[in-house]
Amino acid sequence: MSSLRRSFGLDRHKTLWVAAALFCSTMMSSGVVAQTDPFTGQPAAGAAGMRSPDLPSGEDVEQPRGENGKLIFRSQTEVVEVPAVVTEKSGYALHGLTKNDFRIFEDGKERPVASVQEVNVASSHPPMTPRPVGQFSNIAEQIREPQSVVVIALDVINTPFLDQAYARRQVLEYLARNTAVGKTLALVVMGANGVQVLCALGTDPATLAAALRKAAGQISPMEQYGSEGKLIAASDPEPNEIWAVGTKPGEDPAAKMARWIAAADAVEGQRQQERSTEATLKAFLSLAWSLAGVPGRKSLIWITGSFPFPLGSESELPGKSTQLYEKTMQALNDAQVSIYPIDARGLVNTETFTASPTSPQTVFEAVASGNLNDSVLASMRMFADMTGGRAFYNTNDVAAALAAAADDSASYYLLSYYLDTRNTQPGWRKLRVQVNRPDTVVRARSGFLETKLTSDPELTHKADIEFALSSPFDTTSIPVTAQWLGMTQEGQRKKIAFSLNMPEGSFVDETKNNLFDMDLVVQFSTNGVPSAVARKTLKGLIPADALAKIKSEGMVYNNFIVMPLGNYEVRFLVRDNLSGRIGTVSAPLAVN
Repeated sequence: MSSLRRSFGLDRHKTLWVAAALFCSTMMSSGVVAQTDPFTGQPAAGAAGMRSPDLPSGEDVEQPRGENGKLIFRSQTEVVEVPAVVTEKSGYALHGLTKNDFRIFEDGKERPVASVQEVNVASSHPPMTPRPVGQFSNIAEQIREPQSVVVIALDVINTPFLDQAYARRQVLEYLARNTAVGKTLALVVMGANGVQVLCALGTDPATLAAALRKAAGQISPMEQYGSEGKLIAASDPEPNEIWAVGTKPGEDPAAKMARWIAAADAVEGQRQQERSTEATLKAFLSLAWSLAGVPGRKSLIWITGSFPFPLGSESELPGKSTQLYEKTMQALNDAQVSIYPIDARGLVNTETFTASPTSPQTVFEAVASGNLNDSVLASMRMFADMTGGRAFYNTNDVAAALAAAADDSASYYLLSYYLDTRNTQPGWRKLRVQVNRPDTVVRARSGFLETKLTSDPELTHKADIEFALSSPFDTTSIPVTAQWLGMTQEGQRKKIAFSLNMPEGSFVDETKNNLFDMDLVVQFSTNGVPSAVARKTLKGLIPADALAKIKSEGMVYNNFIVMPLGNYEVRFLVRDNLSGRIGTVSAPLAVN
């Protein structure tokens, strides 16, 4: 849900300690089996599960489900957190506001403000502390307090090749203008095959610039289709049905024939557009999950040549990606990620047509092109508003837009209020933040989606795990530290001990007799290909007299694996099934 920090009746700082029995006494290599992507229904690669000894478990608990389309909330104290950037009209941040200066409206009804915290990010960060040999974490030691986090994403899915080069030059200009003191920067490329990390969080601007100069452009998937075919694909919902109709009285046969020839491009282009939409949403989902454990508001600067799907309204779902869209919007809001779309095309002529049309075909192309451009810009604005960001377009100074977007991450207010759980209808909840001061500008997300999927994490249980295991990033909703503890001989194989520590997880539901319910997964890959997976569910009731230890020490899970010789990429995954939060950490392993 939104940046809804759902407490489920829990203190967010309560943690769980478990000394678990062995769950994976032997790990054998197994083939990768074909699976279906639960988000899209398309074939996807997965890994075969490994059977393991059972652990003592507690009582099963029924998961709530909505009836007659209504939502069932898991707690009567659902806390909604809303980051808000407040500036004077001149653009300077406004400081010193209190709870009494703010008003919050959900679907037009005022909600009492529970708390207001002003966040001003420090201009310097502590140096990175090296970790012990054999220890790995999904959260860097120096990222414990809110920072000015800025992720620059170069979109080569939806951006023409020539515009990609222009965008790279503009980013280099921004890095040259700004030393980025106090900002935690990262640079990624969003491609049709996933997200490529050029520079991880915390990289200095000079290194970012060097990586950017080496980055090669990619041909956008839509560039293989003719311009008219792309326009038809964007304009007509079912282009393959239109071409069976003959020429109408008074219609220009030549124009009709030209459009008929473009039909093949339109039909295939529409399918490609759906693939581009899916790739774009999955990129945002990966980025949101990777940033979820980093405290504070983050600015995701999305440099793109077009918007991959039209948004007629906030609740309008793109194509066949309903679940993926809902999950992505939920993840962006949970992680407090605000998106700043920047039009990589620079200054664009938005006139419908500038010369007298010479044929109906010219009219079609001109009108469709103008409408398509207007739709792209409108969708950019709406998507930015939905996440609390700002859209930049019709400007050749992309570097200045980058600077403005990055500045929003340095000073803001974090507001909270309690969700109106009496409203059980699914859909888009409109949010409006108002400041009782004259001449102020407030930038906060315009709402959030509340659906069965966002209110019940069990609906995407399997999909969440598969996506987290295949993501190019570690997922950080749960901080996880993995430690290799040693290696001993076990016949022709090696026995490797490990420990997992989750120091800050809210794993216990005290309202249900101290219930905990967690999935633990270990995935092994060789040369980037998953070869084996081990899984275990830990579920039970913690005795009341053990709760103090749980709260003070967090969760510690010790175990071992038995592996043949070889080099492996190991990814540990922890999922809190009560909240749906996931943490993964990658740890290379050389068995020799």
